[in-house]
Amino acid sequence: MCFEHIVFNKKIIRGKEMKNKIVIVADFINEIVDEKGVFGAHNAKRVKDDKTMEKANQLIAWARENNIMIAHVKVGFSKDYKECSKVSPMFKQAPEYGVLQLDTWATDFHPNMDVQEHDIIITKHRVSALYGTNLEVILRANNVRDVIICGVSTSYVIESTVRELHDRDYSVTVVADACNASSQEAHEASLSNLNKIARIICVDNLLKGECFGN
Repeated sequence: MCFEHIVFNKKIIRGKEMKNKIVIVADFINEIVDEKGVFGAHNAKRVKDDKTMEKANQLIAWARENNIMIAHVKVGFSKDYKECSKVSPMFKQAPEYGVLQLDTWATDFHPNMDVQEHDIIITKHRVSALYGTNLEVILRANNVRDVIICGVSTSYVIESTVRELHDRDYSVTVVADACNASSQEAHEASLSNLNKIARIICVDNLLKGECFGN
């Protein structure tokens, strides 16, 4: 579902405006989006039915065509789980069940995703793509001002990362149909919240050269 009913004031992205941008593609890893993954059991059907990965790959192709940097983000922990929170309701049981372990199938990017050797890879150990990673160092080193983001889930990595980016004075665009969550209600609620601090668009609008903002 594209949230065109909550977006306003069309803005055109062209030419020199393509500079100083990055596309962030978050948490399209097997554990989260494959039906055999622990979290994929909740997400995979919606991701497949809504063609979320196809939409994300369209966004990636657009970025490549326009020479925009692409950063793929994954969440994971070392074999000994030394980075894993012992108090987080989301992560504290990861060591017990052996989930989200780095350098395993679980944290590989899904094979349907367009990940290439020269793309930036960010590994995170919490919900946000910014917390405890080198992402902001990369953004500042490359004079990035505008961040375009998609991923799974809208309720967690997207909402958390967008809020942090907003508070660091980045202009953020969320590609709604290249995101998904465990339920349509959760997806829509997050997009409605984020509409107050980010632009919410659909990938087709982006491909047409349109960026909708508030």
